[in-house]
Amino acid sequence: MRKLGLLIPVVVVVLVGILASIFVVDEREKALVLRFGQIKQVRTEPGIGFKVPLLDEIVRFEDRILTLETPVIEVTPADDRRLEIDAFVMYRIADIVQYRQAIGVGGERQAESELRGILESQIRAVLGSQGVTSNTILSPERSALMDQIRERSDSRAQLLGLDVVDVRLRQTNLPEQNFDATLQRMIAEREREATDERARGREAAQRVTALADRTYEVILSEARRDARIIEGEADAERANIFAKAYGRDQEFFEFYRSLSAYEEALKGENSTMVLSPNSEFFNYLRSDQGSRSNEGETN
Repeated sequence: MRKLGLLIPVVVVVLVGILASIFVVDEREKALVLRFGQIKQVRTEPGIGFKVPLLDEIVRFEDRILTLETPVIEVTPADDRRLEIDAFVMYRIADIVQYRQAIGVGGERQAESELRGILESQIRAVLGSQGVTSNTILSPERSALMDQIRERSDSRAQLLGLDVVDVRLRQTNLPEQNFDATLQRMIAEREREATDERARGREAAQRVTALADRTYEVILSEARRDARIIEGEADAERANIFAKAYGRDQEFFEFYRSLSAYEEALKGENSTMVLSPNSEFFNYLRSDQGSRSNEGETN
Protein backbone atom coordinates (compact mmCIF):
# COMPACT_ATOMS: atom_id res chain seq x y z
CA MET A 1 0.00 0.00 0.00
CA ARG A 2 2.86 2.28 0.81
CA LYS A 3 4.50 1.47 -2.54
CA LEU A 4 1.28 2.31 -4.32
CA GLY A 5 1.17 5.67 -2.57
CA LEU A 6 4.69 6.43 -3.80
CA LEU A 7 4.01 5.17 -7.32
CA ILE A 8 1.06 7.45 -7.95
CA PRO A 9 3.05 10.71 -7.60
CA VAL A 10 5.75 9.29 -9.82
CA VAL A 11 3.21 8.40 -12.51
CA VAL A 12 1.64 11.82 -12.23
CA VAL A 13 5.04 13.49 -12.59
CA VAL A 14 5.86 11.33 -15.61
CA LEU A 15 2.51 12.12 -17.22
CA VAL A 16 2.95 15.81 -16.57
CA GLY A 17 6.46 15.63 -18.01
CA ILE A 18 5.23 13.80 -21.09
CA LEU A 19 2.39 16.26 -21.58
CA ALA A 20 4.75 19.17 -21.04
CA SER A 21 7.09 17.82 -23.71
CA ILE A 22 4.37 17.57 -26.33
CA PHE A 23 3.20 20.52 -28.42
CA VAL A 24 0.89 20.77 -31.40
CA VAL A 25 1.45 22.93 -34.50
CA ASP A 26 -1.81 24.05 -36.08
CA GLU A 27 -2.23 24.07 -39.91
CA ARG A 28 -2.58 27.86 -39.76
CA GLU A 29 0.82 28.42 -38.16
CA LYS A 30 4.52 27.62 -38.06
CA ALA A 31 6.67 27.23 -34.98
CA LEU A 32 10.22 27.46 -33.66
CA VAL A 33 11.56 25.56 -30.66
CA LEU A 34 14.01 27.79 -28.78
CA ARG A 35 16.37 26.78 -25.99
CA PHE A 36 17.95 29.69 -24.21
CA GLY A 37 17.16 31.84 -27.21
CA GLN A 38 18.79 29.44 -29.68
CA ILE A 39 16.76 27.73 -32.40
CA LYS A 40 16.55 23.97 -31.85
CA GLN A 41 13.66 22.99 -34.12
CA VAL A 42 11.85 24.47 -37.09
CA ARG A 43 8.29 23.25 -37.53
CA THR A 44 6.67 24.33 -40.81
CA GLU A 45 4.23 21.44 -41.11
CA PRO A 46 1.20 20.89 -38.88
CA GLY A 47 1.34 18.01 -36.36
CA ILE A 48 2.70 16.94 -32.97
CA GLY A 49 6.17 17.87 -31.81
CA PHE A 50 8.33 17.25 -28.75
CA LYS A 51 10.42 19.56 -26.63
CA VAL A 52 12.40 19.50 -23.41
CA PRO A 53 10.12 20.70 -20.63
CA LEU A 54 11.15 23.82 -18.77
CA LEU A 55 14.10 24.34 -21.16
CA ASP A 56 12.49 24.74 -24.54
CA GLU A 57 10.16 27.56 -25.59
CA ILE A 58 7.65 27.39 -28.44
CA VAL A 59 7.37 30.51 -30.61
CA ARG A 60 4.46 30.43 -33.05
CA PHE A 61 4.09 32.42 -36.29
CA GLU A 62 1.10 32.93 -38.57
CA ASP A 63 1.15 30.88 -41.77
CA ARG A 64 -1.85 32.70 -43.22
CA ILE A 65 -1.82 35.77 -45.45
CA LEU A 66 -1.65 38.90 -43.34
CA THR A 67 -2.80 42.42 -44.17
CA LEU A 68 -1.08 45.67 -43.28
CA GLU A 69 -2.51 49.12 -43.95
CA THR A 70 -0.34 52.15 -44.45
CA PRO A 71 -1.04 55.66 -43.23
CA VAL A 72 -1.88 58.24 -45.89
CA ILE A 73 1.19 58.72 -48.08
CA GLU A 74 1.75 61.97 -49.95
CA VAL A 75 3.46 61.56 -53.34
CA THR A 76 4.41 64.01 -56.08
CA PRO A 77 4.15 62.55 -59.62
CA ALA A 78 6.03 63.89 -62.64
CA ASP A 79 3.41 66.58 -63.31
CA ASP A 80 3.94 68.09 -59.82
CA ARG A 81 0.34 67.42 -58.82
CA ARG A 82 0.55 66.18 -55.25
CA LEU A 83 -1.65 63.22 -54.30
CA GLU A 84 -2.56 61.47 -51.08
CA ILE A 85 -2.37 57.67 -51.39
CA ASP A 86 -4.12 55.18 -49.11
CA ALA A 87 -2.66 51.69 -49.62
CA PHE A 88 -2.43 48.26 -48.03
CA VAL A 89 -0.21 45.23 -48.50
CA MET A 90 -0.93 41.51 -48.22
CA TYR A 91 2.01 39.38 -47.10
CA ARG A 92 2.97 36.11 -45.43
CA ILE A 93 5.90 34.84 -43.40
CA ALA A 94 7.95 32.71 -45.79
CA ASP A 95 11.09 31.95 -43.75
CA ILE A 96 10.44 31.90 -40.00
CA VAL A 97 14.14 31.53 -39.13
CA GLN A 98 15.14 34.60 -41.15
CA TYR A 99 12.02 36.41 -39.86
CA ARG A 100 12.99 35.67 -36.24
CA GLN A 101 16.56 36.79 -36.78
CA ALA A 102 15.53 39.95 -38.62
CA ILE A 103 12.97 41.24 -36.16
CA GLY A 104 14.73 40.06 -33.02
CA VAL A 105 12.74 40.58 -29.87
CA GLY A 106 10.60 43.28 -31.49
CA GLY A 107 8.11 40.68 -32.69
CA GLU A 108 5.22 41.33 -35.01
CA ARG A 109 5.14 45.08 -34.36
CA GLN A 110 8.76 45.43 -35.41
CA ALA A 111 8.10 43.45 -38.60
CA GLU A 112 5.04 45.56 -39.45
CA SER A 113 6.97 48.77 -38.85
CA GLU A 114 9.79 47.71 -41.16
CA LEU A 115 7.41 46.41 -43.85
CA ARG A 116 5.40 49.62 -43.67
CA GLY A 117 8.59 51.63 -44.20
CA ILE A 118 9.51 49.47 -47.21
CA LEU A 119 6.06 49.90 -48.74
CA GLU A 120 5.97 53.67 -48.23
CA SER A 121 9.40 54.16 -49.77
CA GLN A 122 8.56 52.03 -52.82
CA ILE A 123 5.22 53.78 -53.36
CA ARG A 124 6.99 57.14 -53.37
CA ALA A 125 9.76 55.81 -55.63
CA VAL A 126 7.43 54.27 -58.24
CA LEU A 127 4.71 56.93 -58.29
CA GLY A 128 7.25 59.73 -58.21
CA SER A 129 9.42 58.33 -61.01
CA GLN A 130 9.87 60.05 -64.35
CA GLY A 131 7.00 59.56 -66.79
CA VAL A 132 4.41 58.73 -64.12
CA THR A 133 1.80 61.48 -63.93
CA SER A 134 -1.33 61.82 -61.84
CA ASN A 135 -3.36 60.86 -64.91
CA THR A 136 -1.34 57.65 -65.18
CA ILE A 137 -2.03 56.82 -61.53
CA LEU A 138 -5.76 57.36 -62.07
CA SER A 139 -5.86 55.43 -65.36
CA PRO A 140 -6.00 51.65 -66.05
CA GLU A 141 -2.17 51.73 -65.97
CA ARG A 142 -2.59 51.89 -62.18
CA SER A 143 -2.54 48.07 -62.00
CA ALA A 144 0.89 47.95 -63.68
CA LEU A 145 2.19 50.48 -61.15
CA MET A 146 0.85 48.36 -58.27
CA ASP A 147 2.61 45.29 -59.71
CA GLN A 148 5.83 47.26 -59.91
CA ILE A 149 5.47 48.39 -56.28
CA ARG A 150 4.79 44.81 -55.20
CA GLU A 151 7.86 43.44 -56.99
CA ARG A 152 10.18 46.09 -55.55
CA SER A 153 8.72 45.74 -52.06
CA ASP A 154 8.95 41.95 -52.23
CA SER A 155 12.66 42.01 -53.12
CA ARG A 156 13.34 44.05 -49.96
CA ALA A 157 10.91 42.17 -47.75
CA GLN A 158 12.79 38.94 -48.52
CA LEU A 159 15.48 40.20 -46.14
CA LEU A 160 12.85 40.01 -43.39
CA GLY A 161 11.76 36.51 -44.40
CA LEU A 162 8.50 37.85 -45.83
CA ASP A 163 6.74 37.37 -49.17
CA VAL A 164 4.71 40.32 -50.44
CA VAL A 165 1.63 38.78 -52.06
CA ASP A 166 -0.14 41.90 -53.26
CA VAL A 167 -0.16 45.69 -53.01
CA ARG A 168 -3.27 47.78 -53.55
CA LEU A 169 -3.77 51.52 -53.84
CA ARG A 170 -7.25 51.98 -52.40
CA GLN A 171 -7.78 55.72 -52.63
CA THR A 172 -6.06 58.54 -54.46
CA ASN A 173 -7.07 62.02 -53.36
CA LEU A 174 -5.87 65.57 -53.73
CA PRO A 175 -4.73 67.41 -50.60
CA GLU A 176 -7.35 69.91 -49.51
CA GLN A 177 -4.94 72.84 -49.65
CA ASN A 178 -3.95 71.99 -53.22
CA PHE A 179 -7.39 71.14 -54.57
CA ASP A 180 -8.21 74.57 -56.01
CA ALA A 181 -4.75 75.09 -57.49
CA THR A 182 -4.79 71.62 -59.02
CA LEU A 183 -8.25 72.17 -60.41
CA GLN A 184 -7.19 75.43 -62.06
CA ARG A 185 -4.09 73.74 -63.47
CA MET A 186 -6.23 70.95 -64.91
CA ILE A 187 -8.60 73.49 -66.46
CA ALA A 188 -5.65 75.37 -67.99
CA GLU A 189 -4.20 72.15 -69.40
CA ARG A 190 -7.52 71.13 -70.92
CA GLU A 191 -7.94 74.59 -72.45
CA ARG A 192 -4.44 74.37 -73.91
CA GLU A 193 -5.21 70.93 -75.35
CA ALA A 194 -8.49 72.27 -76.78
CA THR A 195 -6.64 75.21 -78.37
CA ASP A 196 -4.10 72.84 -79.90
CA GLU A 197 -6.87 70.61 -81.23
CA ARG A 198 -8.69 73.58 -82.76
CA ALA A 199 -5.45 74.81 -84.35
CA ARG A 200 -4.81 71.37 -85.84
CA GLY A 201 -8.42 71.29 -87.05
CA ARG A 202 -8.07 74.66 -88.76
CA GLU A 203 -4.82 73.55 -90.37
CA ALA A 204 -6.47 70.36 -91.64
CA ALA A 205 -9.45 72.39 -92.91
CA GLN A 206 -7.13 74.72 -94.81
CA ARG A 207 -5.38 71.76 -96.41
CA VAL A 208 -8.71 70.25 -97.44
CA THR A 209 -9.96 73.62 -98.77
CA ALA A 210 -6.75 74.20 -100.73
CA LEU A 211 -6.95 70.72 -102.22
CA ALA A 212 -10.62 71.25 -103.12
CA ASP A 213 -9.84 74.63 -104.74
CA ARG A 214 -6.98 73.14 -106.72
CA THR A 215 -9.15 70.23 -107.84
CA TYR A 216 -11.91 72.68 -108.81
CA GLU A 217 -9.53 74.75 -110.91
CA VAL A 218 -8.15 71.64 -112.62
CA ILE A 219 -11.62 70.30 -113.40
CA LEU A 220 -12.82 73.73 -114.59
CA SER A 221 -9.80 74.26 -116.83
CA GLU A 222 -10.19 70.78 -118.31
CA ALA A 223 -13.91 71.44 -118.89
CA ARG A 224 -13.15 74.77 -120.57
CA ARG A 225 -10.53 73.12 -122.75
CA ASP A 226 -12.95 70.37 -123.74
CA ALA A 227 -15.67 72.99 -124.40
CA ARG A 228 -13.34 74.97 -126.67
CA ILE A 229 -12.45 71.80 -128.55
CA ILE A 230 -16.12 70.91 -128.99
CA GLU A 231 -16.99 74.49 -130.01
CA GLY A 232 -14.17 74.48 -132.52
CA GLU A 233 -15.30 71.17 -133.94
CA ALA A 234 -18.90 72.47 -134.09
CA ASP A 235 -17.84 75.69 -135.82
CA ALA A 236 -15.85 73.70 -138.33
CA GLU A 237 -18.79 71.40 -138.97
CA ARG A 238 -21.12 74.39 -139.26
CA ALA A 239 -18.80 76.10 -141.72
CA ASN A 240 -18.54 72.88 -143.68
CA ILE A 241 -22.33 72.57 -143.85
CA PHE A 242 -22.70 76.20 -144.92
CA ALA A 243 -20.01 75.77 -147.53
CA LYS A 244 -21.76 72.75 -149.01
CA ALA A 245 -25.10 74.55 -148.96
CA TYR A 246 -23.63 77.63 -150.63
CA GLY A 247 -22.04 75.49 -153.30
CA ARG A 248 -25.32 73.79 -154.20
CA ASP A 249 -27.61 76.88 -154.55
CA GLN A 250 -26.04 80.26 -153.94
CA GLU A 251 -29.25 82.27 -154.39
CA PHE A 252 -31.22 80.06 -151.97
CA PHE A 253 -28.40 80.26 -149.44
CA GLU A 254 -28.40 84.05 -149.57
CA PHE A 255 -32.21 84.06 -149.24
CA TYR A 256 -32.02 81.80 -146.17
CA ARG A 257 -29.35 83.93 -144.55
CA SER A 258 -31.46 87.05 -145.11
CA LEU A 259 -34.52 85.46 -143.49
CA SER A 260 -32.39 84.45 -140.50
CA ALA A 261 -31.08 88.02 -140.23
CA TYR A 262 -34.67 89.38 -140.37
CA GLU A 263 -35.69 87.01 -137.60
CA GLU A 264 -32.81 88.04 -135.35
CA ALA A 265 -33.29 91.75 -136.02
CA LEU A 266 -37.06 91.86 -135.54
CA LYS A 267 -37.54 89.59 -132.54
CA GLY A 268 -38.29 91.07 -129.14
CA GLU A 269 -40.56 93.96 -128.15
CA ASN A 270 -38.79 96.58 -130.27
CA SER A 271 -39.44 95.88 -134.03
CA THR A 272 -38.56 99.36 -135.31
CA MET A 273 -35.45 99.76 -137.48
CA VAL A 274 -34.02 102.96 -139.02
CA LEU A 275 -32.25 102.10 -142.29
CA SER A 276 -32.07 103.45 -145.82
CA PRO A 277 -34.74 101.96 -148.12
CA ASN A 278 -32.01 101.15 -150.58
CA SER A 279 -30.06 99.12 -148.06
CA GLU A 280 -29.08 95.60 -149.10
CA PHE A 281 -30.70 94.36 -145.90
CA PHE A 282 -34.13 94.78 -147.54
CA ASN A 283 -33.29 93.12 -150.85
CA TYR A 284 -35.75 90.27 -150.28
CA LEU A 285 -38.48 92.55 -148.89
CA ARG A 286 -38.75 94.84 -151.96
CA SER A 287 -41.42 93.97 -154.53
CA ASP A 288 -39.14 94.62 -157.45
CA GLN A 289 -36.76 91.95 -156.11
CA GLY A 290 -39.62 89.51 -156.19
CA SER A 291 -40.55 90.56 -159.77
CA ARG A 292 -36.97 90.10 -160.91
CA SER A 293 -36.97 86.70 -159.34
CA ASN A 294 -40.21 85.79 -161.20
CA GLU A 295 -38.86 87.12 -164.48
CA GLY A 296 -35.74 85.10 -164.02
CA GLU A 297 -37.80 82.01 -163.45
CA THR A 298 -39.99 82.78 -166.56
CA ASN A 299 -36.96 83.23 -168.74
